[in-house]
Amino acid sequence: MKKLIAAVVLAGAALLATPAAANAAGYVPSTSVTVTGSTVAGGTTVLNFAPGSFNGNETVNISVTGAGAVTLGALPTTTVTKAYTASATGAVAPRITLPVGASGSYTVTAAGVTSGNSYQTALTAVPAAGTAAARAAAGTGTLAFTGSTVSMLALWVAGGAVVLGGGLLVVRTSVRRQRETV
Repeated sequence: MKKLIAAVVLAGAALLATPAAANAAGYVPSTSVTVTGSTVAGGTTVLNFAPGSFNGNETVNISVTGAGAVTLGALPTTTVTKAYTASATGAVAPRITLPVGASGSYTVTAAGVTSGNSYQTALTAVPAAGTAAARAAAGTGTLAFTGSTVSMLALWVAGGAVVLGGGLLVVRTSVRRQRETV
C-alpha cells in the first residue's frame, strides 16, 4: 500500500512540475517583432523588437545559425552570437547580413539575459538575381539530366561477363597446370 501511495505522489509531482519547466522563461510574442529589409543573399534584415519585449537596458544575446557564414555586426561565421543592449524601453533592432552565397534557412534566436524573454524565428535566404541558383530557380521547372543513357540491365550483363571471363581464366590456368604436372 505504501508503494502505491508513493507512486501516486511521484506521478502527481511529475505532472505538476512539467508545465513549470516549459513556462520557466518568458517569450516575446510574434506581434512584438517586425522583420524589415531583405532576405536576399547578401542583403540585410532587421528584426525590430517593440518596446517591452525585454527589460530596459538589458543585454540581449542574438544568435544566428545557418548553412553559411552570417555577418552579425562585423563577425562572419556559421553560428554567430552577439550581445546587444536594449533601449530604456526594452526595444532592440539587430541587423543581420546574410552571406552573398546564402541559401536555405537561418535560425535567429534572441534571449534577454536578465528577463529570460526569448524569441526564435527562421529566415529563408533567397538567391540574389544573376546567381546560378537564381537562374536555376527561374528555369523551366525541370531537373537537369545528370544520369547515364546506359540501362542498368546492360551494366549487370557487362559486369556478369567480366566475372564469367575471370572465372574462365582461373579454370584454364588450373587445367593447364594439372596437365603440365602429369
